Amino acid sequence: MNALSASMAISTGRVQLVTFRKQSLTMARWRVLWVALVFACVAAIAVMRIFYLGLADRSVSRTSLEDALLPSRGEITDRNGTPLARAFPAYALWYNPKALGEAGTPLVKSAEKVAAELEKIFPSLDESEVAQRLASGKAGYIRRRVLPEEANRVQDIGELALEIPRETDRHYPQGSMGAHILGYVAADGHGRVGMEQVLDKQLNDPTTRGTPVPLSIDLRVQGALEDELRRGMLLVNAKGAAGIVLDVDTGEVMALASLPEFDPNRIDEQGEKYMFNRVTNQVYELGSTFKPITVAAAIDAGVVRDFGKQYNAEPVQIGRFTIKDLHPLGATLNVPETLIHSSNTVTARLVDELGADRLRRTLMDLGMNERPYIELPARGFPIWPGEKWPRLRAMTVGYGHGIAVTPLHLASAYAAMVNGGIWRPATLHKIKPGDAPRGRRVFKASTSSRMRQLLRMVALYGTGRSANAPGFRVGGKTGSAEKPGAHGYRKSAVVSTFAAAFPMDRPRFVVVAMLDEPHGTVASSYQRTAAWNAGPIVGRLVPRIGPILGVRPDNTRDVDISDLKRLVPEAQK
Repeated sequence: MNALSASMAISTGRVQLVTFRKQSLTMARWRVLWVALVFACVAAIAVMRIFYLGLADRSVSRTSLEDALLPSRGEITDRNGTPLARAFPAYALWYNPKALGEAGTPLVKSAEKVAAELEKIFPSLDESEVAQRLASGKAGYIRRRVLPEEANRVQDIGELALEIPRETDRHYPQGSMGAHILGYVAADGHGRVGMEQVLDKQLNDPTTRGTPVPLSIDLRVQGALEDELRRGMLLVNAKGAAGIVLDVDTGEVMALASLPEFDPNRIDEQGEKYMFNRVTNQVYELGSTFKPITVAAAIDAGVVRDFGKQYNAEPVQIGRFTIKDLHPLGATLNVPETLIHSSNTVTARLVDELGADRLRRTLMDLGMNERPYIELPARGFPIWPGEKWPRLRAMTVGYGHGIAVTPLHLASAYAAMVNGGIWRPATLHKIKPGDAPRGRRVFKASTSSRMRQLLRMVALYGTGRSANAPGFRVGGKTGSAEKPGAHGYRKSAVVSTFAAAFPMDRPRFVVVAMLDEPHGTVASSYQRTAAWNAGPIVGRLVPRIGPILGVRPDNTRDVDISDLKRLVPEAQK
């Protein structure tokens, strides 16, 4: 009996133990289920929150495959593939007045105090304007293009309403270099001023923006040109400067600079003031740089055949006006001496023999009666004398007065004058070998050959000696012209220009350097003329860019001027 009772007790205990285990297991399952339900609810709330933010947040948008894989805007490079403009991730400063919720003030500190702290980080901000914007409670950008270190300082202010969203920005790795070529991208994502505007559609098109766009310029040449122009401008306290390096056979612009420049990475009020392009948009009376064009037209027309012929160099009297030279040059001069000494009087007499119509036709063939040919949107219209030129007007145009063109007009004309006589439009696009435009013939090849001799003689024996870089066989012509004002020409303001080509035995490149309102200083021997300021710029520039462009100095070769040297006393010394 005792054994049976013990057996039953053991069995009952086992049943109770099994029952307890089942109850414990059931309870554990319910606990796990409740925990899972809680997690599911939390996850559902999180998903709903993310979905809400995806619909409500201004900074999140649907991204297409091309947007994910391609840059937001295409890259611009120089002819060698060096980046000039590219898209990159950046920061911005955004004011979100709802960052702390709908109710209450958006800022912990006063708007004035926050604005003062922001002005310390960004000195170009207007403190009172920022304070008013913060107090207004309107969302919007306070600043674009914020650097990482600036973003950190904004975060240190401790205002949640000052957000630092990441966005894609346009970056110019070379800073202000080539700014007038490139232009910039505005806040609306579209290009302004330069090639950014010209190429805007191509750079934004998903089918083309993945391929960088190469320009014709060489960044190394661009840097040298800007450096020498800046140096020359500062040496004579000039108001501004302009320069261009042009391939004479293709029309490709290897470098183009207008000073003062602007920084496309930071467009401010001062930058907007300097966006004006002196090379393509500003027209000037370029003075004696026109004399070789006049001589070329006279040679081409057969008016000048005998280069030893002596022309009257005395002042020319036309009605009540007198044309004279800056300094007396003697009673007579031949054509080489006319260019070497830059004679106004002989040039005027050559125009008289050539005739106004033929000179006008030559200048029109060189494109000087219309805006310069180049892709840039800012292109100045020349001051053109009209259809019928009186005798006096034709004479003054012959030596660069009474007509105003851009430095680019002049560069393209000189290219035609030395490359065999073919005028071609300038371009900022890189041209593949063999794809250069055919252009149009302006001068005979024989005329071009003579002009190479004459321009070389100006650099050897005349006003262009300061540009005669040893070994590079430079040829060119100076030009100094008073600027017109409200009451006639301003004797205190001149434009000094040197137009050159090198090497003259086989011209490859034209270089034009211009200074706007230079002053006579110690550096220019207190002279304002181009021989003392613009010429030396070219003389320093050519040795820097020649080897880069494949032109090495060579003192063993030169253009043959033996048949003309005997006509110039300076060449006999």
